[in-house]
Amino acid sequence: MEILNFIVDYAIPFIVVLSILVFVHELGHYWVARRCGVRVEAFSIGFGPELFGWTAKSGTRWKVSALPLGGYVKMFGDADVTSRPASKEVVEEGEDTGDWAGGRTRPLTAEERAVSFHHKSLRQRSAIVAAGPAANFLFAIVALAVLFGTAGQRTTPPVVGEVVAESAAEEAGILPGDRFLAINGTPIERFEQIQRVVQLNLSEPLQVTLDRGGVDQILTVTPRIVEATDNFGNTIERALLGISASGTEMVRHDPATAVWRAVEETGSLTWGTLRYVGQMITGSRSTDELGGPIMIGEMSGRVADFGIVAILSFMAILSINLGLINLFPVPMLDGGHLLFYAIEAVRGRPLGERAQEYGFRIGLALVLTLMVFVTFNDLSRLNVF
Repeated sequence: MEILNFIVDYAIPFIVVLSILVFVHELGHYWVARRCGVRVEAFSIGFGPELFGWTAKSGTRWKVSALPLGGYVKMFGDADVTSRPASKEVVEEGEDTGDWAGGRTRPLTAEERAVSFHHKSLRQRSAIVAAGPAANFLFAIVALAVLFGTAGQRTTPPVVGEVVAESAAEEAGILPGDRFLAINGTPIERFEQIQRVVQLNLSEPLQVTLDRGGVDQILTVTPRIVEATDNFGNTIERALLGISASGTEMVRHDPATAVWRAVEETGSLTWGTLRYVGQMITGSRSTDELGGPIMIGEMSGRVADFGIVAILSFMAILSINLGLINLFPVPMLDGGHLLFYAIEAVRGRPLGERAQEYGFRIGLALVLTLMVFVTFNDLSRLNVF
């Protein structure tokens, strides 16, 4: 019974959420590849053995595979699902099964070079690779725009409701009724922006500009770091000023405003994620906050209980993170391919096969190391060790 509850409460929501985001990502690659005249041999949600699928008139095998932790688009000319270039020969036997090691080989014909990914121009290859992450960002914008235009955007005026006794805010001289105008020169329009800036800067001193009875006040406040438990039961470090908002409301936007607000929110979340990663690299933020598939599965299950609004918000955030991760300059990821293409643009010719092979091996090692690390974090949160 416990296993059944786990599958229903966590595994199924996780698989559904991740599969949708993977489909969006790979569809970006597929759509641009087809527009560039590339033959796409396989479009897979998941890795490993095929569970079910069908072959389209274009020759693309659309399928769902056994391991639902990603997906791939395999194009003509790829050596494998990481899109490493095959040799300048093609396998005559075993192509449909993906068995590139068997059968006889022969040189590519002119017609095959015309539909081969690796024989496309540098600009076309770059566009195809970048289309995956771009699709994830576009999905986030669309999802947020739909939410802001229907359920509304949660908006809180940047007005202080209460100040906690002996808090950082009280020590700095912040009073109830003060309206935040700016923090470190960045204009503040919503209370949520205050929370975001404070979390990103941790314990760094902040210069805040307040409106107090029509008179501007400039104060310096240093947030305090405390350990807290988030909505999913995880222990995290939070930076706090010690103030509460005066109230919240859901504001529904017209379509144009909803799209603009969605673009702003996507940009803010993207920049915030990059700041988090930078702080982890420099050591100012603990890497214990990193989560992997187990954490995402747990969050997916719990978010599903809150309804469609929470699910869409969660998927938008995950989609942004998926797009960003794939843009990191690590071989095997889209960003690694784009890095190789940038080097090719500077050199005037591609990197040698051996250099690319070593690059992919290093990339694979980095990805596997990260997966082991975040899974260890997930298991640690569950007190497995």
